[in-house]
Amino acid sequence: MVIAVDAAGGDHFPEYPVQGALEALGERSDLKILLVGPSGPIEDVLSEASFDKSRISVLDAPEVIGMNESPASAVKSKRHSSIVSGIGAHRNGECEAFVSAGNTGALLAASTLILGRLENVQRPTIAATFPTLRGFRLLLDAGANLELKPESYVQFARMASIYAEEVMRIDDPKIGLLNVGEEPEKGTELHKTAFNLLASLPHFIGNVEGKDIFSAKADVYLCDGFSGNLILKFGESIPAMIQDLLHGTFGEMKVDEKTRRAVLQLLGRALDSFNYEHVGGVPFLGVNGVSMVGHGSSTPKAIKNMIFNAARCVEMEINRKIVASLKS
Repeated sequence: MVIAVDAAGGDHFPEYPVQGALEALGERSDLKILLVGPSGPIEDVLSEASFDKSRISVLDAPEVIGMNESPASAVKSKRHSSIVSGIGAHRNGECEAFVSAGNTGALLAASTLILGRLENVQRPTIAATFPTLRGFRLLLDAGANLELKPESYVQFARMASIYAEEVMRIDDPKIGLLNVGEEPEKGTELHKTAFNLLASLPHFIGNVEGKDIFSAKADVYLCDGFSGNLILKFGESIPAMIQDLLHGTFGEMKVDEKTRRAVLQLLGRALDSFNYEHVGGVPFLGVNGVSMVGHGSSTPKAIKNMIFNAARCVEMEINRKIVASLKS
Protein backbone atom coordinates (compact mmCIF):
# COMPACT_ATOMS: atom_id res chain seq x y z
CA MET A 1 0.00 0.00 0.00
CA VAL A 2 1.32 3.43 -0.96
CA ILE A 3 0.52 6.38 1.30
CA ALA A 4 1.46 9.87 0.08
CA VAL A 5 2.74 12.26 2.75
CA ASP A 6 2.78 16.05 2.45
CA ALA A 7 6.44 16.68 3.21
CA ALA A 8 5.86 20.44 2.97
CA GLY A 9 2.98 20.51 5.46
CA GLY A 10 3.06 21.66 9.07
CA ASP A 11 5.29 23.85 11.18
CA HIS A 12 8.35 21.61 10.97
CA PHE A 13 8.61 20.54 7.35
CA PRO A 14 10.25 18.63 5.85
CA GLU A 15 11.93 17.13 8.94
CA TYR A 16 8.88 15.97 10.91
CA PRO A 17 6.83 14.61 7.97
CA VAL A 18 9.85 12.69 6.66
CA GLN A 19 10.76 11.36 10.10
CA GLY A 20 7.16 10.30 10.73
CA ALA A 21 7.06 8.53 7.37
CA LEU A 22 10.27 6.64 8.17
CA GLU A 23 8.91 5.62 11.57
CA ALA A 24 5.76 4.29 9.90
CA LEU A 25 7.87 2.20 7.51
CA GLY A 26 9.81 0.85 10.48
CA GLU A 27 6.64 -0.42 12.15
CA ARG A 28 4.73 -1.69 9.09
CA SER A 29 6.46 -3.74 6.44
CA ASP A 30 3.46 -3.61 4.09
CA LEU A 31 3.66 0.15 3.46
CA LYS A 32 5.41 2.31 0.90
CA ILE A 33 5.64 6.10 1.16
CA LEU A 34 5.42 8.79 -1.51
CA LEU A 35 6.88 12.02 -0.11
CA VAL A 36 5.42 15.09 -1.84
CA GLY A 37 7.12 18.47 -1.71
CA PRO A 38 10.28 20.34 -2.75
CA SER A 39 12.65 17.50 -3.62
CA GLY A 40 15.88 19.23 -2.52
CA PRO A 41 15.02 19.69 1.18
CA ILE A 42 13.36 16.25 1.29
CA GLU A 43 16.46 14.56 -0.12
CA ASP A 44 18.61 16.43 2.41
CA VAL A 45 16.64 14.92 5.30
CA LEU A 46 16.63 11.47 3.72
CA SER A 47 20.40 11.58 3.20
CA GLU A 48 20.89 11.57 6.96
CA ALA A 49 18.63 8.54 7.55
CA SER A 50 18.94 4.81 7.05
CA PHE A 51 16.00 3.20 5.26
CA ASP A 52 14.96 0.81 2.50
CA LYS A 53 15.15 3.00 -0.60
CA SER A 54 12.76 0.71 -2.47
CA ARG A 55 9.97 1.76 -0.10
CA ILE A 56 10.35 5.57 -0.39
CA SER A 57 9.87 7.74 -3.45
CA VAL A 58 9.74 11.52 -3.87
CA LEU A 59 7.32 13.54 -5.98
CA ASP A 60 8.79 16.98 -6.57
CA ALA A 61 6.27 19.73 -5.76
CA PRO A 62 8.23 22.99 -5.47
CA GLU A 63 5.37 25.23 -4.32
CA VAL A 64 4.21 25.42 -0.71
CA ILE A 65 0.78 26.57 0.48
CA GLY A 66 1.23 28.53 3.70
CA MET A 67 -1.00 28.07 6.72
CA ASN A 68 -2.47 31.58 6.39
CA GLU A 69 -3.14 31.57 2.65
CA SER A 70 -6.64 31.69 1.20
CA PRO A 71 -7.51 28.01 0.54
CA ALA A 72 -9.42 28.41 -2.72
CA SER A 73 -6.95 30.93 -4.20
CA ALA A 74 -3.93 28.87 -3.20
CA VAL A 75 -5.31 25.65 -4.71
CA LYS A 76 -6.04 27.45 -8.00
CA SER A 77 -2.79 29.41 -8.23
CA LYS A 78 -0.33 26.87 -6.85
CA ARG A 79 -0.84 23.88 -9.14
CA HIS A 80 2.60 22.53 -8.25
CA SER A 81 2.12 22.69 -4.48
CA SER A 82 2.52 19.60 -2.30
CA ILE A 83 -1.21 19.52 -1.52
CA VAL A 84 -2.45 19.81 -5.10
CA SER A 85 0.24 17.45 -6.41
CA GLY A 86 -0.37 14.90 -3.68
CA ILE A 87 -4.13 14.87 -4.13
CA GLY A 88 -3.58 14.67 -7.89
CA ALA A 89 -1.34 11.64 -7.41
CA HIS A 90 -4.08 10.04 -5.32
CA ARG A 91 -6.68 10.70 -8.02
CA ASN A 92 -4.36 9.20 -10.64
CA GLY A 93 -3.91 6.00 -8.67
CA GLU A 94 -0.28 6.56 -7.69
CA CYS A 95 -1.17 6.14 -4.00
CA GLU A 96 -4.09 4.90 -1.91
CA ALA A 97 -4.26 7.89 0.45
CA PHE A 98 -2.82 11.34 1.13
CA VAL A 99 -2.00 12.79 4.57
CA SER A 100 -0.98 16.33 5.47
CA ALA A 101 -0.33 18.59 8.44
CA GLY A 102 -0.69 21.61 6.18
CA ASN A 103 -3.41 24.16 5.46
CA THR A 104 -6.72 22.47 6.36
CA GLY A 105 -8.86 24.65 4.12
CA ALA A 106 -6.58 24.12 1.14
CA LEU A 107 -6.56 20.36 1.65
CA LEU A 108 -10.35 20.28 1.91
CA ALA A 109 -10.70 22.42 -1.23
CA ALA A 110 -8.23 20.27 -3.18
CA SER A 111 -9.81 17.03 -1.97
CA THR A 112 -13.29 18.20 -2.96
CA LEU A 113 -12.32 19.71 -6.32
CA ILE A 114 -9.83 17.08 -7.48
CA LEU A 115 -11.15 13.87 -5.91
CA GLY A 116 -14.81 14.84 -6.04
CA ARG A 117 -17.56 13.61 -3.73
CA LEU A 118 -18.68 10.08 -3.10
CA GLU A 119 -21.96 9.03 -4.68
CA ASN A 120 -25.00 10.65 -3.00
CA VAL A 121 -22.86 12.76 -0.64
CA GLN A 122 -24.24 16.29 -0.37
CA ARG A 123 -21.25 17.80 1.41
CA PRO A 124 -17.93 16.41 2.66
CA THR A 125 -17.23 17.03 6.33
CA ILE A 126 -14.28 17.30 8.70
CA ALA A 127 -14.64 14.65 11.39
CA ALA A 128 -12.49 15.67 14.36
CA THR A 129 -11.52 13.51 17.30
CA PHE A 130 -12.33 14.93 20.73
CA PRO A 131 -10.83 13.69 24.03
CA THR A 132 -13.21 12.25 26.65
CA LEU A 133 -12.90 10.23 29.84
CA ARG A 134 -13.40 7.11 27.71
CA GLY A 135 -10.85 7.97 25.05
CA PHE A 136 -11.25 9.87 21.80
CA ARG A 137 -14.70 10.28 20.32
CA LEU A 138 -15.87 11.90 17.07
CA LEU A 139 -17.15 15.45 16.61
CA LEU A 140 -18.48 16.72 13.29
CA ASP A 141 -18.70 18.99 11.53
CA ALA A 142 -15.51 20.63 12.82
CA GLY A 143 -15.38 23.59 10.44
CA ALA A 144 -16.01 22.57 6.85
CA ASN A 145 -19.69 23.56 6.80
CA LEU A 146 -20.66 26.51 8.97
CA GLU A 147 -24.36 25.93 8.23
CA LEU A 148 -26.14 22.64 7.57
CA LYS A 149 -29.42 21.34 6.20
CA PRO A 150 -31.30 18.79 8.33
CA GLU A 151 -30.51 16.04 5.82
CA SER A 152 -26.79 16.69 6.23
CA TYR A 153 -26.93 15.63 9.86
CA VAL A 154 -28.17 12.21 8.80
CA GLN A 155 -25.46 11.80 6.17
CA PHE A 156 -22.78 12.89 8.62
CA ALA A 157 -24.12 10.45 11.21
CA ARG A 158 -23.94 7.53 8.76
CA MET A 159 -20.42 8.40 7.60
CA ALA A 160 -19.13 9.05 11.10
CA SER A 161 -20.60 5.82 12.47
CA ILE A 162 -18.68 3.80 9.88
CA TYR A 163 -15.43 5.63 10.62
CA ALA A 164 -15.88 5.33 14.39
CA GLU A 165 -16.54 1.60 14.18
CA GLU A 166 -14.01 0.61 11.53
CA VAL A 167 -11.08 2.93 12.29
CA MET A 168 -11.56 3.98 15.93
CA ARG A 169 -12.79 0.47 16.84
CA ILE A 170 -15.88 1.67 18.74
CA ASP A 171 -18.56 -1.01 18.72
CA ASP A 172 -22.07 0.17 17.78
CA PRO A 173 -21.23 3.89 18.15
CA LYS A 174 -23.94 5.97 19.80
CA ILE A 175 -24.95 9.14 17.96
CA GLY A 176 -25.94 12.35 19.73
CA LEU A 177 -27.17 15.69 18.38
CA LEU A 178 -25.57 18.62 20.23
CA ASN A 179 -28.32 20.94 21.43
CA VAL A 180 -29.31 23.33 24.22
CA GLY A 181 -31.32 20.65 26.01
CA GLU A 182 -32.10 16.95 25.95
CA GLU A 183 -35.82 17.20 25.11
CA PRO A 184 -36.84 16.58 21.47
CA GLU A 185 -38.51 19.99 21.23
CA LYS A 186 -35.34 21.89 22.16
CA GLY A 187 -33.34 24.02 19.73
CA THR A 188 -34.10 25.79 16.49
CA GLU A 189 -36.49 24.52 13.84
CA LEU A 190 -33.46 23.09 12.04
CA HIS A 191 -32.47 21.08 15.12
CA LYS A 192 -36.02 19.82 15.61
CA THR A 193 -36.22 18.67 12.01
CA ALA A 194 -32.77 17.08 12.21
CA PHE A 195 -33.81 15.29 15.42
CA ASN A 196 -36.84 13.78 13.70
CA LEU A 197 -34.75 12.60 10.75
CA LEU A 198 -32.02 11.16 12.98
CA ALA A 199 -34.60 9.26 15.03
CA SER A 200 -34.74 6.66 12.26
CA LEU A 201 -31.11 5.65 12.86
CA PRO A 202 -30.70 2.64 15.18
CA HIS A 203 -27.99 4.12 17.44
CA PHE A 204 -29.32 7.67 17.77
CA ILE A 205 -29.65 8.48 21.49
CA GLY A 206 -31.25 11.92 21.04
CA ASN A 207 -30.11 15.39 22.00
CA VAL A 208 -26.97 15.79 24.11
CA GLU A 209 -25.60 18.90 25.80
CA GLY A 210 -22.11 20.34 26.06
CA LYS A 211 -21.69 18.80 29.51
CA ASP A 212 -22.12 15.35 27.99
CA ILE A 213 -19.07 15.52 25.73
CA PHE A 214 -16.25 14.84 28.20
CA SER A 215 -18.21 12.04 29.87
CA ALA A 216 -18.68 10.37 26.45
CA LYS A 217 -22.42 10.02 26.69
CA ALA A 218 -22.29 9.55 22.90
CA ASP A 219 -19.56 8.32 20.57
CA VAL A 220 -20.45 10.62 17.68
CA TYR A 221 -21.44 14.25 18.33
CA LEU A 222 -23.25 16.07 15.53
CA CYS A 223 -23.27 19.85 15.07
CA ASP A 224 -22.71 22.52 12.44
CA GLY A 225 -19.16 23.51 11.57
CA PHE A 226 -19.40 26.87 13.35
CA SER A 227 -20.26 25.28 16.70
CA GLY A 228 -17.97 22.32 16.16
CA ASN A 229 -14.90 24.43 15.50
CA LEU A 230 -15.56 26.52 18.59
CA ILE A 231 -15.89 23.38 20.74
CA LEU A 232 -12.77 21.85 19.22
CA LYS A 233 -10.59 24.92 19.76
CA PHE A 234 -11.91 25.35 23.31
CA GLY A 235 -11.11 21.73 24.11
CA GLU A 236 -7.58 22.09 22.76
CA SER A 237 -6.95 25.01 25.13
CA ILE A 238 -7.85 23.10 28.31
CA PRO A 239 -4.54 21.23 29.00
CA ALA A 240 -2.47 24.42 28.71
CA MET A 241 -4.97 26.31 30.87
CA ILE A 242 -4.75 23.64 33.61
CA GLN A 243 -0.96 23.83 33.55
CA ASP A 244 -1.04 27.63 33.82
CA LEU A 245 -3.45 27.43 36.78
CA LEU A 246 -1.18 24.92 38.49
CA HIS A 247 1.91 27.08 38.02
CA GLY A 248 0.04 30.02 39.54
CA THR A 249 -1.09 27.89 42.48
CA PHE A 250 2.47 26.60 43.01
CA GLY A 251 3.67 30.17 43.39
CA GLU A 252 0.92 31.14 45.84
CA MET A 253 1.48 28.03 48.00
CA LYS A 254 5.29 28.19 47.73
CA VAL A 255 5.47 24.55 46.64
CA ASP A 256 8.99 23.08 46.62
CA GLU A 257 10.57 21.98 43.33
CA LYS A 258 10.34 18.24 44.05
CA THR A 259 6.61 18.42 44.71
CA ARG A 260 6.12 20.65 41.68
CA ARG A 261 7.81 18.12 39.39
CA ALA A 262 5.82 15.23 40.88
CA VAL A 263 2.49 17.01 40.38
CA LEU A 264 3.34 18.01 36.80
CA GLN A 265 4.43 14.45 36.04
CA LEU A 266 1.15 13.12 37.42
CA LEU A 267 -0.79 15.68 35.40
CA GLY A 268 1.11 14.71 32.27
CA ARG A 269 0.18 11.06 32.75
CA ALA A 270 -3.46 11.96 33.37
CA LEU A 271 -3.64 14.08 30.22
CA ASP A 272 -1.74 11.63 28.01
CA SER A 273 -4.96 10.04 26.80
CA PHE A 274 -5.92 13.51 25.47
CA ASN A 275 -2.72 13.71 23.40
CA TYR A 276 -3.59 14.28 19.73
CA GLU A 277 -0.40 12.45 18.72
CA HIS A 278 -2.12 9.14 19.42
CA VAL A 279 -4.70 9.91 16.72
CA GLY A 280 -2.45 11.80 14.34
CA GLY A 281 -5.06 13.17 11.95
CA VAL A 282 -8.70 13.25 10.98
CA PRO A 283 -10.45 12.45 7.69
CA PHE A 284 -12.47 14.44 5.22
CA LEU A 285 -15.46 12.12 5.09
CA GLY A 286 -17.44 12.12 1.87
CA VAL A 287 -14.63 12.78 -0.63
CA ASN A 288 -13.87 10.14 -3.26
CA GLY A 289 -10.58 9.08 -1.72
CA VAL A 290 -8.73 8.97 1.59
CA SER A 291 -7.53 12.44 2.59
CA MET A 292 -6.46 13.16 6.17
CA VAL A 293 -5.29 16.30 7.93
CA GLY A 294 -3.34 16.74 11.15
CA HIS A 295 -2.30 19.59 13.44
CA GLY A 296 0.13 22.11 12.01
CA SER A 297 2.37 21.31 14.98
CA SER A 298 2.30 17.56 14.25
CA THR A 299 5.30 15.64 15.56
CA PRO A 300 6.82 12.62 13.79
CA LYS A 301 4.72 10.40 16.07
CA ALA A 302 1.54 12.21 15.00
CA ILE A 303 2.49 11.93 11.32
CA LYS A 304 3.17 8.21 11.78
CA ASN A 305 -0.22 7.60 13.39
CA MET A 306 -1.96 9.67 10.72
CA ILE A 307 -0.39 7.38 8.12
CA PHE A 308 -1.63 4.35 10.04
CA ASN A 309 -5.16 5.79 10.24
CA ALA A 310 -5.16 6.45 6.52
CA ALA A 311 -3.97 2.90 5.86
CA ARG A 312 -6.77 1.52 8.02
CA CYS A 313 -9.34 3.57 6.08
CA VAL A 314 -8.08 1.89 2.92
CA GLU A 315 -7.96 -1.58 4.47
CA MET A 316 -11.46 -1.33 5.91
CA GLU A 317 -12.87 0.08 2.64
CA ILE A 318 -14.43 3.02 4.43
CA ASN A 319 -15.64 4.77 1.28
CA ARG A 320 -17.29 1.66 -0.16
CA LYS A 321 -19.18 1.20 3.11
CA ILE A 322 -20.20 4.88 3.20
CA VAL A 323 -21.63 4.66 -0.32
CA ALA A 324 -23.51 1.49 0.60
CA SER A 325 -24.86 3.13 3.75
CA LEU A 326 -26.15 6.18 1.91
CA LYS A 327 -27.99 3.97 -0.61
CA SER A 328 -29.89 2.10 2.12
